[in-house]
Amino acid sequence: MKIFRSLCGWLFLGLVFFVIKGNVAAKAFTGTYGINYGRLANNIPSPKEVVRLLKAAKIKNVRIYDADHSVLDAFSGSGLDLVIGVNNGLVKDMSDSADHALSWVKENVQAYVPNTRIVGIAVGNEVLGSGDLDLESALYGAVKNIYNATQKLKLDRAVQLTTAHSQLVFSNSYPPSSCVFKEDVAQNMKKLLEFFTQMGSPFCLNAYPFLAYMGNPDHIDINYALFKPTDGIYDEKTKLRYDNMLDAQIDAAYAALEDAGFNKMEVIVTETGWASHGDEKEAAATPANARTYNYNLRKRLSKRKGTPRRPKSMLKAYVFALFNENQKTGATSERNFGLYKPDGKIAYDIGFPALKSSSTSSRLSIKV
Repeated sequence: MKIFRSLCGWLFLGLVFFVIKGNVAAKAFTGTYGINYGRLANNIPSPKEVVRLLKAAKIKNVRIYDADHSVLDAFSGSGLDLVIGVNNGLVKDMSDSADHALSWVKENVQAYVPNTRIVGIAVGNEVLGSGDLDLESALYGAVKNIYNATQKLKLDRAVQLTTAHSQLVFSNSYPPSSCVFKEDVAQNMKKLLEFFTQMGSPFCLNAYPFLAYMGNPDHIDINYALFKPTDGIYDEKTKLRYDNMLDAQIDAAYAALEDAGFNKMEVIVTETGWASHGDEKEAAATPANARTYNYNLRKRLSKRKGTPRRPKSMLKAYVFALFNENQKTGATSERNFGLYKPDGKIAYDIGFPALKSSSTSSRLSIKV
């Protein structure tokens, strides 16, 4: 057994050497399904309990929005793939100081790998199109400095850099083929896309049919937003039919990328979900609709197929979010995107296990 373990260890080290030294771009996503582990709450399970829950649910791909060390410690030895975040409040500092970027990568990545499988760094979230012009201008510099830091520390082949965009970067997304980037983000976007092309990074999109439907419920069929049977839409230019809104949103991003000259860049969905509760004006935010969307999304991803515009490019998505987060601000829906309630019970059943209280058992049980 010891000889076998030793052999496996040498094989693993050889693989790491190949990935770091070989001409292979870092990949941060395994399979098709992932989850956003947001923690703007004071009543959710501990990071160690979350690791048990994710492993029981067999969710390997996880994103967080910072680099909290209690989470990095809890994920050590778990085998789960983790994308950590440089939050928007740090972007300007990372852009202004290469030394600060290097220190950040040393403290939050180098100090934890390989035991904690940090496979990606998301620099900022929905920066372009936010209206904060200083922040938008700083994003490219932050990405560049952090990438240079990963190169200096020989982590660049193992850790992928990305940044996620909202729909606000597009000027028109209907029909999908008409989509282009807004003029006021185009300059910063092009620099980023050129750099990401060199690194082999994807275009990361936060796509919410829920928000699109809520913004125009009189003209959008809710069945189209929920992956339910519908006539869908037909794009005259491409002669493609869409039977669900998420595919259309993704193909709109592909159209914008092609218009900007980035035909080969992959689109990954870094956030998508449906709220289970909302304010009086958020009538579509119900447990039934949330379950329908997330259940059908899971089925959609399990088919491992692409979109009408990119049928051979397997769709990958991180669901938002793992838990309802009681400290998020804004509308009631903002605090109710979780697949799980704060106590670890499922918010609605889409086939995932619930967390049994650690005070009574350290094991997970599936509650039907």
